[in-house]
Amino acid sequence: MGASTEERCIVADGLITASLWWHPGQHQGLEKLFRYARRVGNGGIVPGVAMEYVRDNAATALLDAAKGFGYVAGQRAMSGAIQKARKSGIGMVGVCNSNHFGIAGYHAMLAARNDLIGIAQTNAGAEMAPWGAMDPALGTNPWGIAIPRSKGNDPILLDMALTQSGKGMMRWFERAGVPMPDNWALTPDGTRTTDPGSAMQGSLLPIGEHKGYGLSLVTDVLCGVMTGALFGGSVFQDDTNYGVGHVMIAIDPEAFQKRSDFHSRLDEFVEEVLSVPPIDVDQPVMLPGAAEQRRASERLEHGIPIDLETVERLRDLSVELGVTFPVASAAGSLEK
Repeated sequence: MGASTEERCIVADGLITASLWWHPGQHQGLEKLFRYARRVGNGGIVPGVAMEYVRDNAATALLDAAKGFGYVAGQRAMSGAIQKARKSGIGMVGVCNSNHFGIAGYHAMLAARNDLIGIAQTNAGAEMAPWGAMDPALGTNPWGIAIPRSKGNDPILLDMALTQSGKGMMRWFERAGVPMPDNWALTPDGTRTTDPGSAMQGSLLPIGEHKGYGLSLVTDVLCGVMTGALFGGSVFQDDTNYGVGHVMIAIDPEAFQKRSDFHSRLDEFVEEVLSVPPIDVDQPVMLPGAAEQRRASERLEHGIPIDLETVERLRDLSVELGVTFPVASAAGSLEK
């Protein structure tokens, strides 16, 4: 698609990481490749573009992504935040004029791999209704927070949207003929429903009711209003100019105490949390991110499941781009 070596490595790694972590119905893995291909074709994503810092201070900066790949903008911004945190104890980099940046946890984990706490946020297209309303005005506006642990332990990783679910998972339920929980979305007339088909044109509901609405609004203030990016109902509306905004934060625990003390205290805290007796002995208490990391290990060993619809679309895209697609050439030889 014309991407540079840096861009194709970051975007490919991000898509595969999402495929390792997430359920395919959440549409954060290979399924996003189709959107990226379309947007490169219509000019909404500009490969090889020069992203520039328009503001650069001791602990903060603002990166203009210039309609480049969101995954790349996110990684560059978090790298900048890491550099500032090394010097100042904390670094915060905003991003404007960006695109879909993938999974928030992917960017937060870059800080954790550098033994820093990472926070990644983005705004998104309006799909959530403000609490008490029926029409969308806010995005899913996901957060990723990664906290490094002592050697040999996986980071704590919180990666979540601020809605109960996304429409990708609703489509998955619809294809499977399975009713969805009634707290996921509203029909266009503002009624809760368990029918994903009836809710596809309606609004998504926030996590924690009014609390999730508040978190989404504040996230758009930071990522959209403050950075100069689009916000609210304007984000993601023009396929040739998504105008997305992100915020990347890196925090060095050593700004507050010795790194060894931080890790030993965190280990003590984790042990306390995990030792709480579970309701179901077959489902012990887990840390945020543990399920995703376990799923990734299993898929690295056994492979990543891909639904038939995605396989068929990948096959079509391979023909369009003139690249080899290694999966079976006949849909009849594949299982759903």
